[in-house]
Parts: sequence; structure tokens; C-alpha cells
Amino acid sequence: MTTAIMPGCEPFAVTGNATGILVLHGFTGNPSSMRPLAQRLADAGYTVSLPRLPGHGTSVEDMKTTSWADWSGAALAAYDELATTCERVAVVGLSMGGALTSFLGIHRPSVAALVMINPVVKPAVEIEAGVKELVAGGLEEFESIGSDIKKEGASELSYNATPLRQVLSLMENLYDVEANLSSISAPVLLLQSREDHVVTSDNGDALVAHVSGPIERVWLENSYHVATLDNDQPIVEEQTLSFLAGVLA
Repeated sequence: MTTAIMPGCEPFAVTGNATGILVLHGFTGNPSSMRPLAQRLADAGYTVSLPRLPGHGTSVEDMKTTSWADWSGAALAAYDELATTCERVAVVGLSMGGALTSFLGIHRPSVAALVMINPVVKPAVEIEAGVKELVAGGLEEFESIGSDIKKEGASELSYNATPLRQVLSLMENLYDVEANLSSISAPVLLLQSREDHVVTSDNGDALVAHVSGPIERVWLENSYHVATLDNDQPIVEEQTLSFLAGVLA
């Protein structure tokens, strides 16, 4: 990290009961998009960890030095740290955080439950090909994909540009995530917006079709991609709390 953390993008952690909840933000985003949900989980008594993934919450130039290996490695480390102090750990993720949540469900079979909010779990082949062409042509950044929010006046503290080589790193590793979804045996709550301009609904379809454990899908009717800050924020929070209370009881 060469740039200071942007105000409001700091990691968040609260020590509570013996159940840990790892909360993961999305690509080019930062903890601020998940902070209200993390706070609700902490208020419910859980031990909560909301890390700032490498290269996020500072500058696009910082993010250009990172890759999937850094983001997934940070997620694994945060999970393992919670697991050393908590009797059980659940994971909640938005967008790429949903990909990392799936990744943890695959590689940490001890996980107690998974909540995925507009997750990306499969590569967008056409987008990947287009990005490769742009990079080959010398382009390193594209317009921002952040702040896809329907709620009037609401916005996300995301980057104002999207680093293309990092998009490719994400896409290239989603092949492995998608191929191993059947390894996920923990209960899953899938919260998915009807209208999402960042992640297509077939990502949720893949989860419903392939995870081996029980999965509940709840459609969000009044939000775009960043549903944790959108009109359906109360539904996201209540559904997450209710699901975790039932699964972890």
C-alpha cells in the first residue's frame, strides 16, 4: 500500500460471542459498502471481521499491484484468524466478496454458513475477451463499475476507474470457483437483485444449480448491484440476521 486509506474505508472488527462472521466487500469497493451490515451483525452479538482487501480503499494505483491471489489469500487469513478464537465461522460477501465467500466454502469446509449478495461466481467470457483486447491495445483502466445503486442520493466510496488487468485476474480465477461449486455443503443464503448492471443473474443460477448444501434465494426488487446500501438494505440486513440465527442456533 502506497496511498493512505480513504476516510470511511477502514477495516472494521468487533469482538462478541463465540460465533464469528467474516464480511467481505466487492471489487474496487471497500469496507464502507458492508459496514452497515457488519454493524448490525455486531449489534446482534456476533464477533465480526470486515477486512479491507489488498489494493482496495486507497487508490487505483495500489490495486494495480494486486491480484486474486492477494484477495483470496487475505480472505483465507481472515477466516483462519476468526476460526482460532470462535467456535464456528460464517461468511457474508457482496459481488467479488461473494466469489471469495464461495471460495471459502470450497476451501474451508468447516464454514458454518454462507451469505452471498449479488455474487459473481462464474467468468463472463465475452467481457473477459473484450478486456483482453483492450489490454493488448495498451489500455490499463476503464470507467468505474462502482456505485450501481438505485436509491436516490446514495453512493458508494468505490474507485473512479476499473483496473483492467485486475479484472482479468478475477475472471481467470472464477473458472476454478465455478467448477468447484458442488464442493459447497454449508447452508447458503443468496440475495439477488432483479436489476443489476454489474453481475448477471446467471451467477445466482449457477449457485442454485450446483451447490450441494441447502440454498435459499431471495430476490431484491428495489435495488441494483450494491444492495447493502440501496433501497433493499433493510431486507438484506433482516434476511441475513434471520438466516444466520436459524442456521447457527
